[in-house]
Amino acid sequence: LDPAQLEAIALGLYVEMLEAGYTSVCEFHYVHHDADGTPYADDATLALALMRAAQRAGIGLTLLPVLYQTSGFGGLPPGDGQRRFIRSTDSMLRLLERLRPLCDAQGARLGLAPHSLRAVPPEGLREALAGLHAIDATAPVHIHIAEQTQEVDGCIAWSGQRPVAWLLDHAPVDAHWCLVHATHMDGDEHRRAAASGAVAGLCPTTEANLGDGIFDLPAWRGAGGAWGVGSDSHICVNAAEELLMLEYSQRLATRQRNVAADAGQPQVATAMTLQALQGGAQASGRAVGGLAVGQQADFSVLDAAHPALAGLDAAGMLSSHVFASHRTSAIDAVWVAGEPRVQAGRHRLHEGASAGFVAARRQLLQDSR
Repeated sequence: LDPAQLEAIALGLYVEMLEAGYTSVCEFHYVHHDADGTPYADDATLALALMRAAQRAGIGLTLLPVLYQTSGFGGLPPGDGQRRFIRSTDSMLRLLERLRPLCDAQGARLGLAPHSLRAVPPEGLREALAGLHAIDATAPVHIHIAEQTQEVDGCIAWSGQRPVAWLLDHAPVDAHWCLVHATHMDGDEHRRAAASGAVAGLCPTTEANLGDGIFDLPAWRGAGGAWGVGSDSHICVNAAEELLMLEYSQRLATRQRNVAADAGQPQVATAMTLQALQGGAQASGRAVGGLAVGQQADFSVLDAAHPALAGLDAAGMLSSHVFASHRTSAIDAVWVAGEPRVQAGRHRLHEGASAGFVAARRQLLQDSR
């Protein structure tokens, strides 16, 4: 994977995300170095490729360079296959210093993604967070945590604590944090994590694909927790389908319908959409939480003539969009920062971005044989 291929793949993805209704992406930027693990002459080479792709597509970007240092709890050394990911804490902080003015100039947010407790030792986590906050005290922080029971068991064996409990005891978790997955929490972790103000970053189609388990949404909401959705491994690039999978998994777990609805908002699709919008805006560190004074004008327009939506009122259209329109998209237009990025269901770069993605994919697969 070279910089040009990364940019082509990212552009293809960002165009696809916009057409699917996402207006922002929190980009977990894993790959930092050349194929042999050697840093590029410009250490920000691959980050800049992602920034160019986001700017070309017109998607809102929160760039989250991933800090990855070990291959397991207790400081296990990284494997050879991880050489393109690995960074020292000092190296990461230098990268953040380099990227901060560039992100500001592009209107992007810059944060940090300590990959997980198994990939970043305690000292590295402390130093990275201190350095990040010296650069920007409000920067978003995203971390994978408690995704699988194996991770929970490994954390207990290493520290005597469950992952979320350990994190809350050893890191300054607050409303700028996103706990990605957070699938396996106990009652005390639910209460404490929700009270911290952190957002739960749910990736329902990826979690289903991996067999991670089912997030306890009723317990999280009962504790007052915020949540948003993302595409993670891109098993599915469709914001509405993530909501559908989340609600249906909750129904299977609770054997009840309309789990995400409540007395204040009985329409489940409306309730989920509003909650996901607020949580996603918070997790991205961007003012994109709705059409209101002080917020960026990011919004999607549904096609009222779509077969799944025709004749319905607004609430009915949104319900059908989430639960009944996935064979063909019901999104007609997507606007980002007051600019039309998708019209008549298509991004203006659709053809070129798709062709670039296909060419990069073919070359990578050919080179891997």
